Amino acid sequence: MRALYRAEGLSEDDLAADPYEQFALWFGQAAESGLHEPNAMVVSTADADGRPSSRTVLLKRYDARGFVFFTHHGSRKGREIAENPHVSLLFPWHGIARQVIVGGTAQRIGRDETAAYFRTRPHGSQLGAWASEQSSRVASRAELDRTYAELAARYPEGEDVPAPPQWGGYRVAAETVEFWQGRENRLHDRLRYVRTEAGWAVERLCP
Repeated sequence: MRALYRAEGLSEDDLAADPYEQFALWFGQAAESGLHEPNAMVVSTADADGRPSSRTVLLKRYDARGFVFFTHHGSRKGREIAENPHVSLLFPWHGIARQVIVGGTAQRIGRDETAAYFRTRPHGSQLGAWASEQSSRVASRAELDRTYAELAARYPEGEDVPAPPQWGGYRVAAETVEFWQGRENRLHDRLRYVRTEAGWAVERLCP
Protein backbone atom coordinates (compact mmCIF):
# COMPACT_ATOMS: atom_id res chain seq x y z
CA MET A 1 0.00 0.00 0.00
CA ARG A 2 1.73 3.13 -1.22
CA ALA A 3 0.67 6.70 -1.78
CA LEU A 4 2.38 9.35 -3.88
CA TYR A 5 2.80 12.68 -2.11
CA ARG A 6 2.63 16.14 -3.59
CA ALA A 7 5.59 17.87 -5.18
CA GLU A 8 4.84 21.16 -3.41
CA GLY A 9 7.21 21.54 -0.50
CA LEU A 10 7.83 23.54 2.65
CA SER A 11 10.85 25.81 2.84
CA GLU A 12 12.31 27.80 5.69
CA ASP A 13 11.28 30.99 3.88
CA ASP A 14 7.64 29.85 4.02
CA LEU A 15 7.52 29.64 7.81
CA ALA A 16 5.92 32.12 10.17
CA ALA A 17 7.99 33.70 12.94
CA ASP A 18 6.70 31.29 15.61
CA PRO A 19 5.09 27.83 15.58
CA TYR A 20 1.70 28.96 16.86
CA GLU A 21 1.31 31.39 13.97
CA GLN A 22 2.42 28.66 11.55
CA PHE A 23 -0.01 26.20 13.17
CA ALA A 24 -2.85 28.69 12.74
CA LEU A 25 -2.06 28.92 9.02
CA TRP A 26 -1.91 25.14 8.51
CA PHE A 27 -4.94 24.50 10.74
CA GLY A 28 -6.98 26.94 8.67
CA GLN A 29 -5.90 25.22 5.47
CA ALA A 30 -6.71 21.79 6.92
CA ALA A 31 -10.20 22.98 7.86
CA GLU A 32 -10.77 24.55 4.44
CA SER A 33 -9.68 21.33 2.73
CA GLY A 34 -12.69 19.49 4.14
CA LEU A 35 -10.76 17.14 6.42
CA HIS A 36 -12.99 15.50 9.02
CA GLU A 37 -12.25 16.94 12.48
CA PRO A 38 -8.89 18.61 11.75
CA ASN A 39 -8.74 19.39 15.48
CA ALA A 40 -8.44 15.67 16.28
CA MET A 41 -5.00 14.96 17.70
CA VAL A 42 -3.23 11.96 19.18
CA VAL A 43 -2.09 12.69 22.73
CA SER A 44 0.76 10.49 23.93
CA THR A 45 1.70 10.33 27.60
CA ALA A 46 3.93 8.09 29.70
CA ASP A 47 3.78 6.97 33.29
CA ALA A 48 6.53 7.40 35.87
CA ASP A 49 8.23 4.23 34.56
CA GLY A 50 8.21 5.48 30.96
CA ARG A 51 5.44 3.17 29.69
CA PRO A 52 3.65 5.10 26.93
CA SER A 53 -0.02 5.32 25.99
CA SER A 54 -1.83 7.19 23.22
CA ARG A 55 -5.38 8.22 22.42
CA THR A 56 -7.21 10.67 20.17
CA VAL A 57 -8.75 13.79 21.71
CA LEU A 58 -10.03 17.08 20.30
CA LEU A 59 -8.06 20.30 20.44
CA LYS A 60 -10.38 22.95 21.84
CA ARG A 61 -8.24 26.07 21.70
CA TYR A 62 -4.71 27.27 21.12
CA ASP A 63 -2.74 30.47 21.43
CA ALA A 64 0.82 31.53 22.18
CA ARG A 65 0.56 29.82 25.59
CA GLY A 66 -0.11 26.36 24.17
CA PHE A 67 -2.66 23.79 23.00
CA VAL A 68 -5.68 23.02 25.21
CA PHE A 69 -7.77 19.86 25.56
CA PHE A 70 -10.20 18.63 28.22
CA THR A 71 -10.50 15.31 30.02
CA HIS A 72 -11.24 13.56 33.30
CA HIS A 73 -8.38 14.12 35.75
CA GLY A 74 -8.67 10.49 36.86
CA SER A 75 -8.35 9.12 33.32
CA ARG A 76 -5.20 7.30 32.34
CA LYS A 77 -3.83 10.37 30.59
CA GLY A 78 -4.75 12.55 33.56
CA ARG A 79 -2.96 10.23 35.97
CA GLU A 80 0.09 9.95 33.74
CA ILE A 81 0.35 13.71 33.26
CA ALA A 82 0.29 14.05 37.06
CA GLU A 83 3.27 11.66 37.23
CA ASN A 84 5.08 12.85 34.12
CA PRO A 85 4.01 16.14 32.45
CA HIS A 86 6.01 15.54 29.24
CA VAL A 87 3.61 14.81 26.38
CA SER A 88 3.46 14.62 22.60
CA LEU A 89 0.64 15.79 20.32
CA LEU A 90 0.23 14.57 16.75
CA PHE A 91 -2.14 16.09 14.18
CA PRO A 92 -2.38 13.43 11.41
CA TRP A 93 -3.68 15.36 8.43
CA HIS A 94 -3.17 12.48 5.98
CA GLY A 95 -5.67 13.83 3.46
CA ILE A 96 -3.40 16.78 2.69
CA ALA A 97 -0.10 14.93 3.29
CA ARG A 98 0.75 16.94 6.39
CA GLN A 99 1.46 16.29 10.04
CA VAL A 100 2.17 18.55 12.99
CA ILE A 101 4.02 17.04 15.95
CA VAL A 102 4.25 18.93 19.24
CA GLY A 103 6.52 18.06 22.13
CA GLY A 104 5.99 19.89 25.41
CA THR A 105 4.75 19.86 28.96
CA ALA A 106 1.12 19.74 30.10
CA GLN A 107 -0.43 21.37 33.13
CA ARG A 108 -3.99 21.95 34.28
CA ILE A 109 -5.67 25.20 33.37
CA GLY A 110 -7.57 27.24 35.94
CA ARG A 111 -11.04 26.25 37.12
CA ASP A 112 -12.52 29.50 35.84
CA GLU A 113 -11.27 28.74 32.33
CA THR A 114 -12.54 25.16 32.59
CA ALA A 115 -15.97 26.30 33.80
CA ALA A 116 -16.24 28.87 31.01
CA TYR A 117 -15.54 26.19 28.40
CA PHE A 118 -17.85 23.66 30.08
CA ARG A 119 -20.79 26.06 29.70
CA THR A 120 -20.29 26.03 25.91
CA ARG A 121 -20.63 22.22 25.65
CA PRO A 122 -23.91 20.66 24.49
CA HIS A 123 -26.17 19.60 27.36
CA GLY A 124 -25.62 15.90 26.67
CA SER A 125 -21.85 16.31 26.68
CA GLN A 126 -22.07 18.10 30.02
CA LEU A 127 -23.98 15.17 31.50
CA GLY A 128 -21.56 12.72 29.93
CA ALA A 129 -18.64 14.36 31.74
CA TRP A 130 -20.42 13.63 35.03
CA ALA A 131 -21.55 10.12 34.06
CA SER A 132 -18.16 8.73 33.04
CA GLU A 133 -15.35 7.98 35.48
CA GLN A 134 -13.09 7.87 32.45
CA SER A 135 -10.70 4.90 32.10
CA SER A 136 -12.12 3.15 35.18
CA ARG A 137 -13.83 -0.23 34.85
CA VAL A 138 -17.64 -0.29 34.53
CA ALA A 139 -19.77 -3.39 35.01
CA SER A 140 -21.89 -2.90 31.89
CA ARG A 141 -23.17 -0.45 29.32
CA ALA A 142 -26.51 -0.57 31.14
CA GLU A 143 -24.89 0.81 34.28
CA LEU A 144 -23.37 3.69 32.34
CA ASP A 145 -26.70 4.45 30.67
CA ARG A 146 -28.50 4.30 34.03
CA THR A 147 -26.09 6.81 35.54
CA TYR A 148 -26.62 9.12 32.57
CA ALA A 149 -30.42 8.82 32.87
CA GLU A 150 -30.26 9.73 36.56
CA LEU A 151 -28.21 12.80 35.73
CA ALA A 152 -30.62 13.77 32.92
CA ALA A 153 -33.48 13.63 35.43
CA ARG A 154 -31.52 15.74 37.91
CA TYR A 155 -30.39 18.29 35.31
CA PRO A 156 -33.08 18.50 32.59
CA GLU A 157 -32.45 20.40 29.38
CA GLY A 158 -32.14 24.10 30.15
CA GLU A 159 -30.79 23.59 33.69
CA ASP A 160 -27.30 24.80 34.52
CA VAL A 161 -24.93 21.86 34.90
CA PRO A 162 -21.86 22.63 37.04
CA ALA A 163 -18.45 21.57 35.75
CA PRO A 164 -17.40 18.33 37.48
CA PRO A 165 -14.53 18.88 39.91
CA GLN A 166 -12.76 15.80 38.53
CA TRP A 167 -12.87 17.11 34.95
CA GLY A 168 -10.94 19.95 33.36
CA GLY A 169 -8.50 21.31 30.84
CA TYR A 170 -4.82 20.82 30.18
CA ARG A 171 -2.58 23.23 28.31
CA VAL A 172 0.46 21.84 26.50
CA ALA A 173 3.21 24.45 26.31
CA ALA A 174 5.30 23.58 23.28
CA GLU A 175 9.05 23.04 23.45
CA THR A 176 9.27 21.73 19.88
CA VAL A 177 6.79 21.86 16.99
CA GLU A 178 7.52 19.95 13.79
CA PHE A 179 5.74 20.68 10.51
CA TRP A 180 5.86 17.67 8.20
CA GLN A 181 5.03 18.00 4.51
CA GLY A 182 4.85 14.89 2.34
CA ARG A 183 7.04 15.04 -0.78
CA GLU A 184 7.80 12.85 -3.77
CA ASN A 185 10.16 9.88 -3.41
CA ARG A 186 9.70 9.91 0.37
CA LEU A 187 11.98 12.96 0.60
CA HIS A 188 9.56 14.75 2.90
CA ASP A 189 10.08 18.23 4.30
CA ARG A 190 10.42 18.30 8.09
CA LEU A 191 10.95 21.69 9.69
CA ARG A 192 11.02 21.86 13.47
CA TYR A 193 10.77 24.88 15.73
CA VAL A 194 12.82 24.52 18.94
CA ARG A 195 12.34 26.82 21.90
CA THR A 196 15.59 28.47 23.04
CA GLU A 197 16.41 31.22 25.52
CA ALA A 198 16.60 33.64 22.59
CA GLY A 199 13.28 32.56 21.09
CA TRP A 200 12.36 29.99 18.43
CA ALA A 201 15.03 28.39 16.27
CA VAL A 202 14.19 26.34 13.16
CA GLU A 203 15.99 23.19 12.11
CA ARG A 204 15.49 20.90 9.12
CA LEU A 205 15.33 17.16 9.75
CA CYS A 206 16.04 14.36 7.31
CA PRO A 207 12.84 12.58 6.24
